[in-house]
Amino acid sequence: AWRSWKEGKGLELIDPAVGDTYDEQEVLRCIQVGLLCVQERAENRPTMSTVVLMLNSETATMAQPKTPGFCLGRNTHETDSSASKQDESCTVNQVTVTMLDA
Repeated sequence: AWRSWKEGKGLELIDPAVGDTYDEQEVLRCIQVGLLCVQERAENRPTMSTVVLMLNSETATMAQPKTPGFCLGRNTHETDSSASKQDESCTVNQVTVTMLDA
């Protein structure tokens, strides 16, 4: 969701089964509110009363979401031990996810 939002492709998150029976601005507002709620820093997240206001008002001012606290994917960044670039998870807390197959 974060990657799609950043690329301006938030509407791609909609299940095709929904068809075209939705208001694009309403969907984008819901996605934006959801991303605001999962920002990495708790002090950047809205309170529940603010969430209700944002979801119920087409005119409520909303900030642009910042990086979520947990993001699966790849991010290239420098490490402390060398100046070379390494491919590592983009999670801030270095959590890994393992899928088990029987």
